[in-house]
Amino acid sequence: MRFQKTKLDGVYLVEPERAEDERGFFARTWCSREAAELSLQRTWVQSSVSFNKRKGTLRGMHYQVAPHAETKLVRCTRGSVFDVVVDLRCGSSTYCQWCGFELSAENGRQLYIPADCAHGFLTLCDDSELCYEISEFYQPGSSTGVRWDDVAFGIDWPAPVEVINPRDATFPPFVPKSAG
Repeated sequence: MRFQKTKLDGVYLVEPERAEDERGFFARTWCSREAAELSLQRTWVQSSVSFNKRKGTLRGMHYQVAPHAETKLVRCTRGSVFDVVVDLRCGSSTYCQWCGFELSAENGRQLYIPADCAHGFLTLCDDSELCYEISEFYQPGSSTGVRWDDVAFGIDWPAPVEVINPRDATFPPFVPKSAG
């Protein structure tokens, strides 16, 4: 597997290195030793799955606030999605910037998302599924988000949003904080 830096500090695209033969392929999806070499999260306390029936479904942009801030490792196991991270870490050199990648069952890519970054995705086909590894237990009182279409970020979604949860559609506008 290869950890590829993205334009956001601490966000990595994790690409499988497939050993292929006539049976198919084998690839590692996580290595604690390699993660430690990059000072990344090495243990996960919760795994989750998100199944989405329809193309054009948007989920996000979600995160948990301290003291329950989550680091996530996200992989698409069925279908394909456009997966987005927004850096909300005040003081980060990439604060309020975003990056997005296509994750699919076919390409096997994963996205490593540090704590205090918002995460969301748009399904690119029907019947898409994502699996998450999460560093903290879910705490409903710490769960929040930012608008998927907030001008503060200017996310360039590759297709129209057809389905969105009312909560996700009505997060308030983002107000950037100063580093001081």
